[in-house]
Amino acid sequence: MSAFDRLVPLPGSEKSAPDATLLNTLDPNEVLTVTVRVVRKQPLTPLVSTKSGVPEVISRSAYASQYGAEPGILKQVEAFATACDLSLVEQSAARRSVLLRGTVAQLERAFGVSLANYRMADGTQFRGRTGTINVPTELVGRIEGVFGLDNRPQAQPHFQVYNPVAGSQIAPRVGSVSFTPPQLAKLYNYPTGVTGKGQCIAIVELGGGFRKADITTYFAGLGLKPPTVVAVSVDGGHNAPSMANGADGEVMLDIEVAGGVAPGASIVVYFAPNTDQGFLDAITTAIHDTKYKPSVVSISWGSAEKNWTQQALTSFNQAFETAAALGVTVCAAAGDTGSDDGVGDGKAHVDFPASSPFVLACGGTKLTAATNSISAETVWHESKTSATGGGISDVFGMPDYQQKSHVPKSVNDATRIGRGVPDVAAVADPATGYAVRVDGSNLIIGGTSAVAPLMAGLIALINQQKGKPVGFIHPIIYANPTVFRDITQGDNSTTTDNKGYSATAGWDACTGLGVADGTKLANVLGSQTTV
Repeated sequence: MSAFDRLVPLPGSEKSAPDATLLNTLDPNEVLTVTVRVVRKQPLTPLVSTKSGVPEVISRSAYASQYGAEPGILKQVEAFATACDLSLVEQSAARRSVLLRGTVAQLERAFGVSLANYRMADGTQFRGRTGTINVPTELVGRIEGVFGLDNRPQAQPHFQVYNPVAGSQIAPRVGSVSFTPPQLAKLYNYPTGVTGKGQCIAIVELGGGFRKADITTYFAGLGLKPPTVVAVSVDGGHNAPSMANGADGEVMLDIEVAGGVAPGASIVVYFAPNTDQGFLDAITTAIHDTKYKPSVVSISWGSAEKNWTQQALTSFNQAFETAAALGVTVCAAAGDTGSDDGVGDGKAHVDFPASSPFVLACGGTKLTAATNSISAETVWHESKTSATGGGISDVFGMPDYQQKSHVPKSVNDATRIGRGVPDVAAVADPATGYAVRVDGSNLIIGGTSAVAPLMAGLIALINQQKGKPVGFIHPIIYANPTVFRDITQGDNSTTTDNKGYSATAGWDACTGLGVADGTKLANVLGSQTTV
């Protein structure tokens, strides 16, 4: 009898498939790879709770040795794999991840689960499970999560294509206009005389791809030298361009916006499958990448908090906490369907990973500009399916840096005090969107997806200007709200009973602190960031 025969439920691993139809069992000989995420050697909290509220920054190598996985725990997971006839594919102490491979039958036995094929209402088929994952009693408290048994799509890209044709994704509107990233950098007063040179911007993508010919053509049209763009494969994901209206639109939007603001920065795109495993592994790979060493990460994919398991929320949030300790700024889109966040249950929801307290959550505005100056900017809200995300987290408590920002109680629960989303905002309305090139076509695209790479580009400029990464900027920006232009008109209420949030003076759950004046932001970050 194996020493690992007794299995108990892994806390936070519960999963169900209420909106899917069970199709059939899987081929027991099909081979799968799972990611086992183990706990840190020691808590990271003291590192990010300095007197100033700004984390002390630690090198990637020092983090791996001090806060990575305990060698003894990695050996225990290896022994467990051997006992269950699973193959060790890869392990990383820094990422606290062990990748194991085995057949469906072997993995079902090892983790006490039953896997099957399911079909969602939209026709998407996936491999799924219900109930908990089970782990040996010897590994309880040592394994944080197991990812990859279930490969249902985890997130959606937060972009919307503007098409002035009746019946299109975005309805036609009078007076639509688009902006190039350099135009927005000028309107938003981004630092000049810097290009992001010496910085690396990481972009996480869960589908689609880019064509170098499009990048060359697009930047030539802007009169800029195209940035260096590198594709990194994670968990079998790869650069796979297909159609302009598909995930390619997200990929090209992210590259062209970030590169249009910071053309001197190198851009590394981490392609992974759209699963919780792929998403997590792409993030941890980017954060701990010792070859390209990103100083900022842009994420334009997400899903409502209720769509995640607790083990995923914990592991992702700890990865973002690690990024803060490494001096890496993480920017994420706040969502494109308003306070509902696409759930449709009559309650307000916020998007994750934007809701992580260690992520710079990026909301959206509608921008009107003339003669190179801004004439109006309001909350982006054109319909129930085209509006900025934002609200109060049901998962994360209010962080210290928001304590004086008058964050309201949740509209779902008047007793709920939680993390307020977003932190910042910029133009996202597709009708006042971004002029980009995708698969040989010139398009106008909006969505909070565009705001994440816009802010990532700005951070890259500031990092170059200061000669060091500004990292986790939240405590500083909340202490200096005047570096943002406050947005005070509009709301994001999109639930069936119009439950949501309104813009107001100061921070609000539509546009956060407002739109950054890039130069002012650079000034306060340069004077107060600790590295």
